[in-house]
Amino acid sequence: MTAEATGVRLECDGPVATVTLCRPDVLNAQTPAMWRAMSEFSRVLPGDVRVVILRGEGRAFSAGLDLSTAGASGPDSFAELAALPESECADQIAGYQAAFTWLHRPDIISIAAVQGHAIGAGFQLALACDLRVLATDAKLSMAEATIGLVPDLAGTKRLVELVGYSRALEICATGRRMDAAEADRIGLATLVVPNDELDGAVRDLAAGLLANDRNAVVEIKALLTGASGRSHAEQQRAEREAQTRRLRDLTGRGE
Repeated sequence: MTAEATGVRLECDGPVATVTLCRPDVLNAQTPAMWRAMSEFSRVLPGDVRVVILRGEGRAFSAGLDLSTAGASGPDSFAELAALPESECADQIAGYQAAFTWLHRPDIISIAAVQGHAIGAGFQLALACDLRVLATDAKLSMAEATIGLVPDLAGTKRLVELVGYSRALEICATGRRMDAAEADRIGLATLVVPNDELDGAVRDLAAGLLANDRNAVVEIKALLTGASGRSHAEQQRAEREAQTRRLRDLTGRGE
């Protein structure tokens, strides 16, 4: 399907892929059709891609779930989902989550370029990325509680990992908005830059990620993403094993 039909497009330029939400007339509000398209991107992504950039057209990254779609009739509406048996409803939501979780893949580093609103599903899409570059006008909110829902697009664990339990609870349970300065202060932002420097900052960050050996970067990402679940001794062992693989590879002794 075309980007016009799905509201999202994938463009690849060598080792960099760009996923663009392209519904600027509704502040890139998200739909299940967009999520299905993004899940498919993971399956068709060329093997030489190392960096994936997520961006939104226009003045917002994403204003969240398109409530006009969710409230309409159809297989993805709130009413239809609620009518399903519990296991089937959960399976349907698992399909939506796949649009977000592929951005955690160990072989890529994902960057969210966030300007304007990143609300609800938009905030969770930014959280799904490894790195977040925020423009100074960015406004973030986990707004699901304000309409009686919970965040269900794989954003809760990522948020706790970034800001801790108590801050994550406060952000989710109040649904309040935070600006880029606060997001930077509490650890949600990798960089904050003026709006007119956002694209350049993301390009520079991507270039820095591409400057080093791909296999070393993959090993580093694996070490860091798994660190919170390991003891010190287990992490040290993981470091030793990763370094052994790198040494063997660099000296031509790898299998």
